[in-house]
Amino acid sequence: MIKVLSFYEFAPLQDLKRIKLLIEEARGAGDIFGTVLIAEEGINATITGPEAEITTFIEKLRTIEGISIPVVKEAETMDHAFKRFKVRIKKEIVTLGKGPLDVKNSTGKFVRPQDWEKLIQEENTVLIDTRNEYEFSIGSFRGAINPETNSFRDFPDWIEANKLKLEGKKIAMFCTGGIRCEKASSYMIKNGYKEVYQLEGGILKFLEEQESSSSWEGECFVFDERVAVDEHLNKGRYQMCHACRSPITRIDIDSEDYVKGVSCPNCIHKTSSESKARFAERQKQLELNKARQVG
Repeated sequence: MIKVLSFYEFAPLQDLKRIKLLIEEARGAGDIFGTVLIAEEGINATITGPEAEITTFIEKLRTIEGISIPVVKEAETMDHAFKRFKVRIKKEIVTLGKGPLDVKNSTGKFVRPQDWEKLIQEENTVLIDTRNEYEFSIGSFRGAINPETNSFRDFPDWIEANKLKLEGKKIAMFCTGGIRCEKASSYMIKNGYKEVYQLEGGILKFLEEQESSSSWEGECFVFDERVAVDEHLNKGRYQMCHACRSPITRIDIDSEDYVKGVSCPNCIHKTSSESKARFAERQKQLELNKARQVG
């Protein structure tokens, strides 16, 4: 059985090139795959591997100055959810595009998974899904507002456009693993909102700790080869369109708009003929490489 671990931490990091090398050394030649993002504001990662190896890897990361990784979300899968291991240096570990925020010291109030449903049912509470449109479309908490964003960068514009609706309300926000709503809550506090709450550990931690829920509906999109997980954190029923990266169902795959690696009903009319030709060539090369490996 393979473990899937997701974690992030807002903490000031220095000498990112050195930290990148230390993370790569911690992984070594082990059977660990996934993506680790580092920036001056912290670390964000999703990785997979055998339990013993991944436990050792996390322990080594915690010896790096500035990294403590206080919360880890866990799940299990039969196969690796990633094919490669990479460490990338970024300007932000989650891109809001609004300049520096003191997320570590100024953020919304964390709400434990066991207390979440009580909060979102309280009067005068506005429940906001800080994820993107395609994520919201396959699952969310009942009654959540969908900002209909295409990227996290769009979220501040949505906040500004809905200022009158949000003022004086309790703002309860959530996302996949907690990182986006934590940064969004810091942004809102900076812009004068007083009562801002966030689901600690995000949807994944909520589903991990709550055996049943009366408010969660559907599946949760994840950024790996599983595409989505159900309420028990098992691989869901969605696949991925490798042209637009959106989740698709068997009905979508059976559609005449679906061409593997090239288009799906979600993106058939959104990409140019040049892009489709490029996607088709990429898919052709992927299949040729796969055939060579089998041979």
